[in-house]
Amino acid sequence: MALSTGLLLLPSHSAGRLSTIAQMAERLGYDYLWLADERFFREVYASLTVCALRTERIKLGPCVTDPYSRHPALTAIAIATLDEISGQRAVLGLGAGISGFRELGISRAKPGVAMREAVELIRRLLTGETVTCTGSTVRFDGGRLDFTPTRASIPMYIASQQPVGCRAAGRVADGAIMQGCVAEGLLAFFRDTVAAGAREARRDPSVIDLVARINVCVHDDRRLARDLMKPTIVRSLAAQRPHYFTFVKAGLTVPPALAKRLEGLAYTYDPAPFREAAADVPEEFVDAVTLSGPPDEVATGVMRLARHGITQLMLYPLAPDGQIDIIIERFQREVMPQVRASGL
Repeated sequence: MALSTGLLLLPSHSAGRLSTIAQMAERLGYDYLWLADERFFREVYASLTVCALRTERIKLGPCVTDPYSRHPALTAIAIATLDEISGQRAVLGLGAGISGFRELGISRAKPGVAMREAVELIRRLLTGETVTCTGSTVRFDGGRLDFTPTRASIPMYIASQQPVGCRAAGRVADGAIMQGCVAEGLLAFFRDTVAAGAREARRDPSVIDLVARINVCVHDDRRLARDLMKPTIVRSLAAQRPHYFTFVKAGLTVPPALAKRLEGLAYTYDPAPFREAAADVPEEFVDAVTLSGPPDEVATGVMRLARHGITQLMLYPLAPDGQIDIIIERFQREVMPQVRASGL
């Protein structure tokens, strides 16, 4: 499976700005445009619709929505509508969710089961079936869609950094997404756990799209690019406290001074609360979960991911001056030609 490229954005921009970026991404050759369903940004499906109306080829969908803040039946309605509007270009990314859960009073019960049950319900609804299900986390009583979806086979992805989620992706999804799986240990964990889930369900692991969701900065100043990544790493560490699963799998140990700084930090996309702790992030943490620096260094990292089974690189662009357009363009014009030249 040839390496495809996806672009992940927050709906933190106006609809006009998002659609302009979507057009640029399509023109540059990106295969996917993913928008995060994060509380409390602009509404993801409205934003995706605007992007769909301004593009012709690129596939687009949420990455990720979740089965807790939005019932999977409502997600089925939304993704089927987006697929109709976009001319069958919709894709669906599901995850366990975290943003806004504290504010909304939502708890994440059995995330692996919830994602699997959500995919199963959505698939049945997209076929036009009247569905009753009494799952462990997802319940639906005798409902059906009041319109015929243009496709019953909208591709569905499960995003997770945990074994239960990766296995669920292997069991029921068309693709699996893992954030920050750059280190060898993380790559192996992701690939092998998804494959194990697929084999449990008697599926061929090779048909599952393996997506590496990576924070990327293409910049000639290597030090500047790497330092830009450190607040995002603090965010990930704060979200994973106290077990730091991703970093432990990468063979890393959180230094005591950094662990102390993480106390009291809450999940947020605002980088400001994480900047002070960023000074204590070791360099090997940057190497383990991000791709940053000059184009040739980023290209080397992308090629290694592809050679180890990754079939889609989903980049979340970061720029020191906030001008992500430059990163989006440099990745396709300066990084991907090197990757393609290698035969990947």
